Amino acid sequence: MSKGTIADSASPSLRVAGTPEDRAVVTGPESLSDTDLVVLVLGAARRELPALAAALGDGGVAGLARAGIGELAQCKGIGRVRAVRLAASVELGRRAITAASLEATSAMPNKDAVVAWARPRLAALDHEELWVLALDGRQGLRAARRVASGGIHGLHVGVRDILRIVLKEAASAFVLVHNHPSGDPAPSNEDIAFTRSVAEAALVVGTPILDHVIIARQHASSLLELGQIASAT
Repeated sequence: MSKGTIADSASPSLRVAGTPEDRAVVTGPESLSDTDLVVLVLGAARRELPALAAALGDGGVAGLARAGIGELAQCKGIGRVRAVRLAASVELGRRAITAASLEATSAMPNKDAVVAWARPRLAALDHEELWVLALDGRQGLRAARRVASGGIHGLHVGVRDILRIVLKEAASAFVLVHNHPSGDPAPSNEDIAFTRSVAEAALVVGTPILDHVIIARQHASSLLELGQIASAT
């Protein structure tokens, strides 16, 4: 997991005496530190907190989100059962954020709206994933489908794979989005060439691509904004 620390993010003015459970009831879980939240998720005893903080401290919350079950299980004081609980809680959080983002999709072709949808799902991954966001006639999100998932050396996907999903979902238009685990959102030459190939093929089938957004941990880029693909609107 990457360098960082699990922050003691609770405000001193909000802290109250007692166990994390007591404080969660009185001030709400949002007032607890990261470590206290982990203690609650694992059902751990307070005396185990130092060991858990030491095990998770190098990665912080972002590292926790990127870690797999096997990696977590090797941390002292966690083990397989607790690793599964942590991974499940992280995934539940991702799904909650994703579900909330689907409630307001009218501006989905807008880069900021795409980033808001994609960041909680993709930004913390240590591998690349490519998604198709299929849009309806009002440019709302009709469906989100993962096309490919790759290792640290990138993705292997064809134009046909994209169009197959677009046509299956009866999309009126679509957006591509993928992540760069390196942290640099700048499109590679391969990203640009692939997107242009998709755009040409999409025009043939009458379902245009509106943008291709690349997500990194802190920043994002839009091939439309960069002038690498033509506007379809």
